[in-house]
Amino acid sequence: MAWNKKGLIYVPDASMDWSKTHAQVPVTDYIEEENIVRVYFSTRDKNSRSLPGYVDLDADNLKKVINVGDKPVLGLGELGTFDDCGVMPSWLINHDGKKYLYYIGWNVRNTIPYHNAVGLAISEDNGKSFQKFSKGPLWDRDFKEPHYSGTSCVLIDDDGIWKNWYLSCTEWRRVNNISEPRYHIKYAESKDGINWERKGIVSIDYRDNNEAGIVKASVIKEDGIYKMWYSYRNFEDYRTDLKNSYRIGYSESIDGMKWERMDNGGEGLTISETGWDSLMVEYPHVFYLKGKKIMLYNGNGFGGSGFGYAVYEN
Repeated sequence: MAWNKKGLIYVPDASMDWSKTHAQVPVTDYIEEENIVRVYFSTRDKNSRSLPGYVDLDADNLKKVINVGDKPVLGLGELGTFDDCGVMPSWLINHDGKKYLYYIGWNVRNTIPYHNAVGLAISEDNGKSFQKFSKGPLWDRDFKEPHYSGTSCVLIDDDGIWKNWYLSCTEWRRVNNISEPRYHIKYAESKDGINWERKGIVSIDYRDNNEAGIVKASVIKEDGIYKMWYSYRNFEDYRTDLKNSYRIGYSESIDGMKWERMDNGGEGLTISETGWDSLMVEYPHVFYLKGKKIMLYNGNGFGGSGFGYAVYEN
């Protein structure tokens, strides 16, 4: 068994001021009654600010785009709040008739390029609209995690515990005169999806001093085993160098906290020889659809070339 790439699905055509480039970090919501897969993603406006948009795909043919959202799902935060420079969706979960959309809030900084924190928006009308849970983040940096937090992957387990595998920045480092962030994946728990307990549990850690970006966990549970896909890169020249750019890795866990990395097996995903994903592959989102295991992912330019998909098959 292995991932079989099926090609590019969507990239913005720059016709809307709020969606000029990028379809980054795709996140799915299968709406069975309409037979569509709604894909939320982060696009960028004419000022290069991240905003959440969506497209609806035919659930029987994921390459068929049925509808493109004509306005952002959420707007920028009030001046001075954690998301006044950008809003990037990272996970959606359905619970008790509501849709919980976890997102990243962006601030532009001075000594470093940006700062992120974790936000939440909730829909009570089946995704027709979302309202931000609060003006502030669910969590931000603190004395235990002094830099920033980012993308979340959230599952409600059989015991009712909400489990979250999230980006945690551990340092900024000057590389070729550029401030570059280093981040890996940590684990948190909650009883309600809002109040999160973070104990600093590292789920996917750096392999060596050169690895710098481990991000966008996507976790499913099969036969009692937690299975995670994520992207990873090195510190230097990861934007342009094939040897250092993003790849999609894979890991397994019994308890959801301690994981065994298996990046070199057949469960991960690598670049194509040519085309939209020939330089990098990143930000996987794995889900089941009509008995098939599907992965949405980004390619070149961190989503600048859009998102495509692969199917797990012989």
